[in-house]
Amino acid sequence: MNRKLVTLFAVLLALSMALSACAAPAATNGPAATSVPATVEQPSNPTPDAAMTGTIVVAGSSTVYPLAEAMAERYEKEGFAGEITISSIGSGAGFERFCVAGETDISTASRKIKDSEVESCKAIGRAPIEFRVGTDAIAIVVSSVNDFLTDVTKEELGKIFSSTVTNWSEVRAEWPNEPIQRFSPGTDSGTFDYFVEVVMGPLNKNAEGKADLEAGKTDILNATNIQFSEDDNVLVLGVEGSRYAIGYFGFAYYVENKSKLKTVAVEGVTPTEVTAESGEYALARPLFMYSDAGILKSKPQVAKFLDFVLTYVNDEIGKVGYFPASAEALNASAQALADALK
Repeated sequence: MNRKLVTLFAVLLALSMALSACAAPAATNGPAATSVPATVEQPSNPTPDAAMTGTIVVAGSSTVYPLAEAMAERYEKEGFAGEITISSIGSGAGFERFCVAGETDISTASRKIKDSEVESCKAIGRAPIEFRVGTDAIAIVVSSVNDFLTDVTKEELGKIFSSTVTNWSEVRAEWPNEPIQRFSPGTDSGTFDYFVEVVMGPLNKNAEGKADLEAGKTDILNATNIQFSEDDNVLVLGVEGSRYAIGYFGFAYYVENKSKLKTVAVEGVTPTEVTAESGEYALARPLFMYSDAGILKSKPQVAKFLDFVLTYVNDEIGKVGYFPASAEALNASAQALADALK
């Protein structure tokens, strides 16, 4: 063989062996690793909990509304990925949507559900379960420019909102001889119902000397110079605008507007956490949420939300402007929820 051809063959052979060595996989002490293309993203979260998705429909009390809204906002921050709808339409209208139309999952209320409303619920296959979530003190408020009204008795308060009285001086001679400008929640409001029960009813007694709630309701509805609204913010605006105005609503709305309003003591007692829970303040009342076992079982997101509310409500309720329910009341609500899910 020609020397040049032999030399060229040897060079090509050496080059081929070198390239083969470079292509061989490196030795390892275990199985070869499987590479993942850099463009493929691995899932960072597992499939969402079914109870943390879906819809939750809440409607009812304008008083409970800011508390329900605060709890919903916190729940969403904690990871709820569904939709919570909250409507402020009054306790009575809320029970109608829950017990008659069957459109809501939770009904909020600033009063206990009535027997007639329970019967309406039964007619559509629902049995309302009560959950105590807090305590409110109805605030009797006047404008910050009012310089004559600091304290009233319950009887005087009833007269102020009565159809038989027009001017302030008719209630107390030393008060101005000026027309009373009255602002009240509307008739769908649990606050209105409670005010009639505690203030107007006892002022209007029947033939047996007992409180007449129907007469009390008629009395306030026929009062002159009075504005009714289901929107408490409308009432705030009305009261703050006049020295001779007076109104009432949930304590949270006073807290939100206390630079423009002043509270009036009732029977010498001002509303505080202590006087509200003890009952010393005459216009203290419990706050509720209602649901149904069938809803709680078919919509786990509703049950989980209520459990969340009962667990953390006392962290938020003071910020909203209401007062905590007792530990005993919250524990009873938690037990009612557990029993409903059995």
